[in-house]
Amino acid sequence: MRKIIITGGLGFIGTNLISFLLKKNFKVLNLDKISNSSNNYLINNKNINYNFIKIDLSKIKILKLNDILRKFKPDYIINLASETHVDVSIEKPKLFLESNINATLNLLIACSKYSYKKNFKLLHVGTDEVYGHLKFQDKKKFSEKNSMKPRNPYSASKASAIHFVNAFFNTYNLPSIIINPSNNYGNFQYPEKFIPKTILSILNNKKVQIYGRGDNIRDWIHVNDTINGIYQIMIEGKLGQTYNISSNNSISNLQLVKKIFKILGKDLDIIFVKDRPGHDEKYLSSNKKLLNLGWKPRINFNVGLKEIIKWY
Repeated sequence: MRKIIITGGLGFIGTNLISFLLKKNFKVLNLDKISNSSNNYLINNKNINYNFIKIDLSKIKILKLNDILRKFKPDYIINLASETHVDVSIEKPKLFLESNINATLNLLIACSKYSYKKNFKLLHVGTDEVYGHLKFQDKKKFSEKNSMKPRNPYSASKASAIHFVNAFFNTYNLPSIIINPSNNYGNFQYPEKFIPKTILSILNNKKVQIYGRGDNIRDWIHVNDTINGIYQIMIEGKLGQTYNISSNNSISNLQLVKKIFKILGKDLDIIFVKDRPGHDEKYLSSNKKLLNLGWKPRINFNVGLKEIIKWY
């Protein structure tokens, strides 16, 4: 039976990924510190192939973490442990240094001291935000060859973590791969994120707040497509490489909110609020490299959006 460690497995992507891996008959060890954005769905999971250990990777002693690796003997590690909310990073940048950089560094050090199996892989999940942003009029997409130009504390912390992963690959031959997904939506997402916050505001008859004029453009992908992408990269991806995961569903924030109102059959009820400092204009990533591994997005955005609205 293949063994896998998921760090940050109580988060949005982690919760969905672990459920997917258990169905694939993996033995899963979930390491998570449990935060305000954690899901309770997996904490008391009784599956015999699932175990959970409460751990803060940013503060754990390397010897303890190395002991966990030595006893569990993972075939793979997928590092999802991170703070992800840009607004919070603007208010508390030091939290993101500790959670996103220190935690990753501790994991890398422990892995470099671990006598891993022959085909072991560490997959580190970043974000498309590390590339910076595109201007509204730009037609090009980010590729994996783009340099990193983060513009907020969140993306800066994610870019820093990626640099450390690449450094350990080159310096210590740590078998690793970088994954940069675009904006995800789906079940179990933290309710302060844009899509669930919009849905819940409408359902509770509250005005939907939109930064600036709602012109900012994001590329959305269903979490299930992301999970399939992560799995394909885990099996087929080449060490030392970076892979984007995206599905070419680019839409402005205002257009997205209007779409959700329409699906719910509600009259538009929005309010424009002061824009976020340094608000990135547009993200759009190429998925050609991942398509070449045999993956493709399968969930139509309109269908996926209707399903997640029903779920909420």
